[in-house]
Amino acid sequence: MIMKKLIAFVFAITLFTGVNAQEKKGAQIEFEQEVIDYGEVAYASNGEREFVIKNTGDAPLIITKTKGSCGCTVPTKPTEPILPGESAVMKVKYDTKRGGQPFSKSITVTSNATNAPTKVVRIKGKVLANPNASANPKKKHLKKMANK
Repeated sequence: MIMKKLIAFVFAITLFTGVNAQEKKGAQIEFEQEVIDYGEVAYASNGEREFVIKNTGDAPLIITKTKGSCGCTVPTKPTEPILPGESAVMKVKYDTKRGGQPFSKSITVTSNATNAPTKVVRIKGKVLANPNASANPKKKHLKKMANK
């Protein structure tokens, strides 16, 4: 009886290990971090950040497309395949001329990865108000109208 259980246990471990090994076939995508927090950034400051992409699989990883959730978020994908065990950088530029408001944007990455052919990463933060802007643009407009 114990021998049958031992054989069943060894068979189950072998089967499980074989399934895990099969899951690692092909390109595998992993991000060093999936969310980049800009924190508070100055109006019109440098909005570029970098996501590090690693291929943990056994075949070249090819990033076929990157797309920001809006026109204010522009990703730049790696142009060359990422070889197994290697890393590459995906740059993301956020338009920081949208002052005085928090932001949370997504970037969709499409690749040949077998573990996640489509992966979504995020950027977030807050752009501080434009220091050269008037406190209340409506009051400025009303003042102009009153002077006419």
